[in-house]
Amino acid sequence: MTTAKVSACSAIAFAWCTATFSCAGAAHAQGTADPTARATTAAGEVEGVAANGMTIFRGLPYVAAPVGALRWHAPEPGAAWTGVRRATEFGRACPQDRSASIDQAGDPGPTSEDCLTLNVWTPRADASAKLPVMVWIHGGAFVIGAGSQGIFDGTALARRGVVVVTFNYRLGALGFFSHPALDAAAPGGPVNFGLLDQIAALKWVRDNIGSFGGDARNVTIFGESAGAESVLALYTSPLARGLFQRGIAQSAYGIPSHTREKARTVGVAVASALGLKGANASLAELRAVPADRFFAVKDKGTSLAPSLVVGDAALPATILSTFQRGGEAALPLIIGNNSDEASVAVAFGIEPAALVTKLGAARIAIKPLYPDVKDDAQLGREVVRDVLFSAFARRIAYLHSTRAPTWRYYFSRVPTNQRATMPGVSHGGEIATVFDIDDACGCLGAPLSADDRAYAKRVGDLWVAFTRGAIPESPDVPAWPRDGRAAARTMEFGDEIVVREDFMKWRLDTFIGTLNLIGGRADR
Repeated sequence: MTTAKVSACSAIAFAWCTATFSCAGAAHAQGTADPTARATTAAGEVEGVAANGMTIFRGLPYVAAPVGALRWHAPEPGAAWTGVRRATEFGRACPQDRSASIDQAGDPGPTSEDCLTLNVWTPRADASAKLPVMVWIHGGAFVIGAGSQGIFDGTALARRGVVVVTFNYRLGALGFFSHPALDAAAPGGPVNFGLLDQIAALKWVRDNIGSFGGDARNVTIFGESAGAESVLALYTSPLARGLFQRGIAQSAYGIPSHTREKARTVGVAVASALGLKGANASLAELRAVPADRFFAVKDKGTSLAPSLVVGDAALPATILSTFQRGGEAALPLIIGNNSDEASVAVAFGIEPAALVTKLGAARIAIKPLYPDVKDDAQLGREVVRDVLFSAFARRIAYLHSTRAPTWRYYFSRVPTNQRATMPGVSHGGEIATVFDIDDACGCLGAPLSADDRAYAKRVGDLWVAFTRGAIPESPDVPAWPRDGRAAARTMEFGDEIVVREDFMKWRLDTFIGTLNLIGGRADR
């Protein structure tokens, strides 16, 4: 990649939820405790709340708290309890830089290292219901976010007859970390602790969701940004096999993964920044550091965001290389991106027009790919979008289509009351539509129109139809053909929902070919 493109990549390190909406606050429907809203888990009985015709269970621990000796340790089973555990309040978010989260993704609420909890929305907490299950993986560059944020309220999706699960996973240096002291204690051991948390949450779903009305044999994972990267990583992970049946990757990005060696170098830099003896810091010293101090470290070279680390049991090879050799799970997949993904660059002061200037001579070769774009600012936005997002979605879809049914989308419809200010659908801008969130959440940037609400219903129906029967179809939208090698087909969610043949094909194939030539085959 060129320096300009790498600079654009770095912008994603924090931004994932932009001006399209505010993610402030926990999912909005609090509800009241309901003695009849009970379910039995492997650890004991729980009591949720009734709200908006749903039964909601909040703050359910899915593994033991990752504290003390369990910091930087694979998830361990949690302790059982006696009696009925109240599940009426969301658990605390995992430690993170709250100022960055508030600025870019909304307030995640109180944080604690004891944060590995999940939440369930169900229309029927009845073991005989056997409803499809949708498990959401939040984004945030693996450094911010929480499953309890208001934009992820599962009520509207659950009303369609599915069980919705959201959860927290370890973030930043507590979730993705390597250091010589860890290597000495567990040679070749885990690095992607946050990814192991995701796998543990899916195992909890497998073992317990039946009591909440869900079918453990019909699970769809879906996520945006780092959550979409996680979806693709779980397709490649040997540890996740059999835990889900299909996936949806919303705005996955083609940014290089880290090697274990790079992760170790970053871990040593973190230790030094914390006032410890760098590579010579002991594991006991590292585990004694208060969790919040890791997120106060801002020194250069102390973050792995927004990428995973290759070389442990959870992620033995890069996502792209696994898809290239056909080693990923052969399961149905929806993948796509938005029309203004470059908003992640703008949010952090990276001017797309300046990036075009930095392209130098390459700018001459790129301009013919965008014949209708006249200005460098717009050219920069579209190049950032296509190199990091559109081409990656096309690349993964092209590869995966030989293994399993694959559908690709492009989201370009801006909500009615934001069209004067939004140049397109920003990074994360489709989430409110997918979740069919309404104004009551207090988390939208502008009131929804009747057209917005009708549109969100159509999109939510497609996502749920895919969950039910592995085919995204609905009477209210055109038939969505599969994408593949023989024909590049994309469903555009624009003012109208339409199928595009060979959508951006020449442009994206040019970028993919260039990435292959400069070594993109093995570095993602």
